[in-house]
Amino acid sequence: MDASNVKFESLSQSGAASPPAAGSKRIEDLYALIEKIDIAMLTTREPDGSMVSRPMATQKHLAGVDLWFMTSDETHKVASLEGHPEVNVMYFSSDTKEWVSVSGTATLSRNPGRIRELYRRGWRAWLGDRGAPYDGGPTDPRIVLIDVHAHHASYYKSHDSRPVTLFKVAKAMLTGQPPDLGTVQHVRLE
Repeated sequence: MDASNVKFESLSQSGAASPPAAGSKRIEDLYALIEKIDIAMLTTREPDGSMVSRPMATQKHLAGVDLWFMTSDETHKVASLEGHPEVNVMYFSSDTKEWVSVSGTATLSRNPGRIRELYRRGWRAWLGDRGAPYDGGPTDPRIVLIDVHAHHASYYKSHDSRPVTLFKVAKAMLTGQPPDLGTVQHVRLE
């Protein structure tokens, strides 16, 4: 995501507009939130129109790609993405209650050079070892990269530490006034 081609909208938790932050700061906030969350839920559309979500391991941010994941070409999600490339990727932190939701278009890459460059040993656990060439290594022909080109992202970033947040929630329960716990940011890519 490049801050030069995005539009931003900020809403406090109560729905009131808040002062806009600089575009590059919001992009940094978005990726900082994503990097703290190990698992994303990737939602795809099935041929019958139903939606299916499945967990995917968060990968490190790469220049030129908004989000990316590794999968096996033996999984059902590959066929789903070939038929319907529109996706939503959702991240949620149970610790901070912060979240990120990204909608976009997915493309599949089987580029062996790129796979070798990005390969992580941990992928082997998800692929299994059937012997060469299906050994879960960097040349395993089952590896497919899912690149997500983001069209829209929304995220919630907490203003306070967990103890302060808990205090604000308890105070809200006593006073009847909703707490201001953070800001929802909307990022629309042009």
